[in-house]
Amino acid sequence: MSQTFDLAQIITAAGDAIVVSDVGGAIVVWNPAAERIFGFTQEEALGRSLDLITPERQRQRHWDGYHKTMQTGVTRYGTQVLRVPALHKDGRPLSIAFTVAMLRGADDAIVGIAAIIRDETSRWNEERAMRRRLADLEAQVS
Repeated sequence: MSQTFDLAQIITAAGDAIVVSDVGGAIVVWNPAAERIFGFTQEEALGRSLDLITPERQRQRHWDGYHKTMQTGVTRYGTQVLRVPALHKDGRPLSIAFTVAMLRGADDAIVGIAAIIRDETSRWNEERAMRRRLADLEAQVS
């Protein structure tokens, strides 16, 4: 027996953030996990630029890559995980990891990009603390 699944239900139920932006970088999909991770409600995020969650010092690099990807339709982050800093609504830094999927229209032209995002801030902080502890221990041995 074949089962049909509702895409909207999958997006809503996903534990990872699903953020879709159009060719210009405006947010057009923002699921409940994105609300949880970034702190912005769907109403606050929809129609806004991805600058909403991109730290100012990363924006030029982000947009250079974004526009190149929109022009070429090619990204290596469909299969490779990208780890970057991000911003929470309250201003605190986040460490996120994500992959993307290029979205094409009926004419095969790029119409946007979907990012599947996971908050890795806790893991990143734990690794940083371990690196510091290791450096302290190595300094004691020397």
